[in-house]
Amino acid sequence: MTSPHSKIRESIQKLLCSKTDCLSHRNHQVASESVHGQNLAAKRMSCVACIEENKVCKCDHSIEHQDFKCEVNGGAVDEHPTMPDCSFAHAVINMSGMLIGLGQLSTPYALEQGGWTSSFLLMGLGVMSTYSSHLLGKCLDKNPKSRSYTDIGQHAFGSKGRAIAAAFVYLEIFMTLVSYTISLHDNIITVFSGAQLRLPWANYLSASQLLTMIAVLLALPSLWLRDLSSISFLSTGGILMSLVIFTSVACTAIFGFVKANRSIPLLQLHKIPSISGLYIFSYAGHLVFPNLHKSMKDPSKFTKVSIVSFGSVTTLYTVLAFMGAKMFGPEVSSQITLSMPRHLIITKIALWATVLTPMTKYALELAPFAIQLERNLPLTMTPRTKMIIRGTVGSLLVLLVLALALCVPYFEHVLSLTGSLVSISICVILPCAFYTKISWAQISKPVLFLNVALIAFGSFLGVIGTISSSSLLLRSLKTAHSSA
Repeated sequence: MTSPHSKIRESIQKLLCSKTDCLSHRNHQVASESVHGQNLAAKRMSCVACIEENKVCKCDHSIEHQDFKCEVNGGAVDEHPTMPDCSFAHAVINMSGMLIGLGQLSTPYALEQGGWTSSFLLMGLGVMSTYSSHLLGKCLDKNPKSRSYTDIGQHAFGSKGRAIAAAFVYLEIFMTLVSYTISLHDNIITVFSGAQLRLPWANYLSASQLLTMIAVLLALPSLWLRDLSSISFLSTGGILMSLVIFTSVACTAIFGFVKANRSIPLLQLHKIPSISGLYIFSYAGHLVFPNLHKSMKDPSKFTKVSIVSFGSVTTLYTVLAFMGAKMFGPEVSSQITLSMPRHLIITKIALWATVLTPMTKYALELAPFAIQLERNLPLTMTPRTKMIIRGTVGSLLVLLVLALALCVPYFEHVLSLTGSLVSISICVILPCAFYTKISWAQISKPVLFLNVALIAFGSFLGVIGTISSSSLLLRSLKTAHSSA
């Protein structure tokens, strides 16, 4: 007969483990006939171990859009779920805000370099990214327990899939922050043009490098904020800055401050590999799409949200690219704000917006890494100790980003390398591979052919883009070294 104690234990076990994913304890090995059964048994044993030891549950009951407090003290359990409340319009605004960023600065340069027919590549990559966003939504529908990009990777290819997805996630975060810091470096010296800044102990640093260091140091305190809700205003600030930049460029063209009468070449095929990375980086936002999907009231509308958002952003990028290329022609800078007339007040506004945008990104971009770091810390640590470790590690990473950005201040090459090496995988290759693997038994031949074709095309574009941007970056470094 089953003892009352066992029944109570099983009841609490079901309450804790029915709708959450628990991490397996190293001290418990569970035999099962299948991988799924083994994982499920390990999860149940994990929660039972927590209950039997009468301590705080070490299982990972926390997820990004459902805040569960799972604590066992004498059998008491508290749960406070947060229900999805994101409407269709709100989701479109959020997704569009995630997509608009450094891409709008570089698309005029990319269009002028590749020729006006390269705009079809820009729009085509937008369509591919929309489709891959749709595939991510389908993957999430097939496994409601998946909460993040890495969860989808694990669902598709197991622990190896999670490891590969995580590697690309963190690499993109790091390289994106380097690109933002280079943009900060290039624009801040224009804002403070003519400034003479020298420090006795840093005579080897230029004024632009010192100003960049000061700006990054001013942004470091935001990394010590523990609660994501307390830094959510930074996301809004970043979106507003992006809108200010677009409006400034549009006003410069519309009101005739610069005549848009420059010619754009038809096609420069030899430059397509390098600019393809700039184009695909403009659509890099897939990392957070699973979070957006889970926050929607009606996740079935996620595909429509993707279509509207990518359609709007692609239109914005295309219009901005043609405006910038027509206004400045071959003299257009890799960042459109650096080509605008310096004496105009609207240019000064755009430059300040470009300087402030990176300062709002550090805490937000590093948030996934910081959250994972804090979860991996021992539960015996106090919240203050965890905050110190999290803030210190985050600050060191940002300082590393700063050092790399100052050593390799070539915005277009670093951004192109990021797009070709990382973004093409996250935006096109991996979503197609994940969906194909997860839906292998039900996938139709046309969809299978389309996914394989996109994987092949994305891989080809990524390889030639990485080789081209890497060679251009090395050439720039050699030129700078020889002239020093």
